[in-house]
Amino acid sequence: MGHAYDATIERIKAQGGDKSRLGIEALMWVSHAERPLSVGELCHALATELGSTDCNPDNIPSIATLVGCCQGLITVDREASTVRLIHFTLKEYLSSHPHIFSRPHSSMAEICLTYLNSQHVKAFPVNPFYHTRDTPFLEYSSVYWGVHAKRELSDCARSLALDLLQGYDSHISAEHLLENEVWDLGFDSTTHFNGLHCASFFGIAEVVAALIEMKCYDLNKGGFRGWTALLWAAKKGHEEVVRVLLGREEVNPNKRDRRGRTPLWHAAGGGYEEVVKMLLGREEVSPDMPDDHGNTPLSIAAQCGHEGVVKILLGRKEVNPERLDSDGYCESPAPPTPTSRSVRPY
Repeated sequence: MGHAYDATIERIKAQGGDKSRLGIEALMWVSHAERPLSVGELCHALATELGSTDCNPDNIPSIATLVGCCQGLITVDREASTVRLIHFTLKEYLSSHPHIFSRPHSSMAEICLTYLNSQHVKAFPVNPFYHTRDTPFLEYSSVYWGVHAKRELSDCARSLALDLLQGYDSHISAEHLLENEVWDLGFDSTTHFNGLHCASFFGIAEVVAALIEMKCYDLNKGGFRGWTALLWAAKKGHEEVVRVLLGREEVNPNKRDRRGRTPLWHAAGGGYEEVVKMLLGREEVSPDMPDDHGNTPLSIAAQCGHEGVVKILLGRKEVNPERLDSDGYCESPAPPTPTSRSVRPY
């Protein structure tokens, strides 16, 4: 199969001009996207011109054109209405031939950010009920631009990200991102989710550092659910961002969210041992601080079965393994069973 794919890739390149570009870029998107793309998403992604302030409808290719440009290497899954590679062996082939695409994740981040920075998208009101049928690429670019940027961050993507994030709390993409993250999103949530929160959510340390240097943010501001930038980074296990934020003396590592949970509590619940160690490296961090229901970092780590975190916390003399929570349960460092009481959800 490898020889057949070699020959097909060469035929795609031999088409020249827009056909060659569309063929290679379509393969890049279909093979490197974080989830299967709909026909509309793929077509609009390929119509977005890097650096353009708006999308030209005349640039949007048809799916038939893309299939032809790819020489049949992609196909439409009619049942799921998504585009996929023709065979799973093609995915393996493309993975073993990374030279076919030049910095794919960086390129995808740049396109997503160009799309989000377009005048058309910026004009949308921050409203979860606002219909955006004419922008099918909005949801994907909102949710995954940071995933691609974290993997490969070009200077262009960094600049585009800073442009987006400086006005992020009034951008519709913030709503899409939080909507994808939590199930009980409130209507006015995005007014409390700023650019620094977003960069910390994705774990892009270079962008977080740049935003801090702009001195436009209160580093201890609790946004959605009272989660600060540090709490987002700790909750997601983003070590580099946690290190950047803890390097600022003004950052309060004990700042609790609306349920009384600290960054250490969230890091312990996620089983992020290195983040737990970094947080405990700050003298003012209280390793045994309970949340509003009496659950401490030790109890959440134990209930989730994170043995490494449990050992780290038990090594601190301030931690009391016999503490009872508000329901009278002891913090026994044993993993949960199907019948045991579990910690209240996030």
